[in-house]
Amino acid sequence: MSETTDHPATATAKRRKAAAKPKGRVTMTDIARAAGCSQATVSFVLNNSPGIRLSQQTRERVIEAARALGYSAPAFSALNKPATAFEGTFDGLDGVIGFAVDQLATSPEAVVAIEGARQASWNAGNVLLVAQTMGDAVMEPRAIAALTKRGISALIYMTIFTREITAPDFLYGLDIPVILLNCYTSDYAFPAVVPSEIAGGQSSTRHLISHGHRRIATITGEPWMQAAQDRLKGYRRALATADIPFDPELVVEGDWSASAGYAATVKLLALKDRPTAIFCQNDRTAIGCYEALKEAGLHIPADISVVGYDDEEIARHLFPPLTTSILPHMAMGQWAIEQLEAPAVAGRGRYPITKLECPLVERESVGRVGG
Repeated sequence: MSETTDHPATATAKRRKAAAKPKGRVTMTDIARAAGCSQATVSFVLNNSPGIRLSQQTRERVIEAARALGYSAPAFSALNKPATAFEGTFDGLDGVIGFAVDQLATSPEAVVAIEGARQASWNAGNVLLVAQTMGDAVMEPRAIAALTKRGISALIYMTIFTREITAPDFLYGLDIPVILLNCYTSDYAFPAVVPSEIAGGQSSTRHLISHGHRRIATITGEPWMQAAQDRLKGYRRALATADIPFDPELVVEGDWSASAGYAATVKLLALKDRPTAIFCQNDRTAIGCYEALKEAGLHIPADISVVGYDDEEIARHLFPPLTTSILPHMAMGQWAIEQLEAPAVAGRGRYPITKLECPLVERESVGRVGG
């Protein structure tokens, strides 16, 4: 972690000025602002976490700010000496970051996000602890309480479906940094990261337009899901930008499954003026679309072009390999860890929602009209 430094006298004066005692209980956020570092750094220092590469100057700065604010620590004298790795019990392990997700066993997206966070954590010598909560009102707070008792220095809180959430009260009460992954709150109380789905839908449709297609259909996901809503918005924006009239006949509702993709494609092929391209809003839908097109004796992309979304492993093994968009869960996991190294900003109580790009992977399922 990199920390900015001033001349010692200047730095001390700044800290004393910033260390006016806040009203109420002193938190690690207050200390981070006074010390000019991140909340994670404060947590690592005050928990005497071993294996964290912090300078002695940084440690002393955090301890000085904590003392000036009246923060109650069990033994400040012991904090001046960095602990050694694996000293004592499990609670003394390297910097430990918690990762809570509502669904894990049935979700490849969660596994990918966890892997991104793990890579970024291990690069800094930190350990990741993962808990599946199922969003259960009783068991979720118990699971997160179990993580915090293990001495985690920060928490990443993930939902499988991209959406706005009402954060449970216990998240606001945690005295460690909290990062939201694939979800966000209306009060912007926590740093949050989600995929840029509108831009992804727009990019997918624009790719088809760039190949001369104007009769472009789309098979959506379940309409209550934000990802489906946003990808459809992107589709419509791309059409509008290209001055292509929106035709509701070319929009067929699906449910993200291959069977729904098959049924929707059959419906689209029955139109009097059938599409020349189909934007399937996930790769499983595209699998069903492929089957329906082949059953009808049509060739991809010679007769109809197809674009998917998600870049699942199957996409590259279809025939022809499927052009699709990457859901950036790996990058979102890495982003979440990187936020823990960002210095706290004084007086900041609202965080913008960060949206990461869904890059288009061009393969062989898109051709030019008449090409």
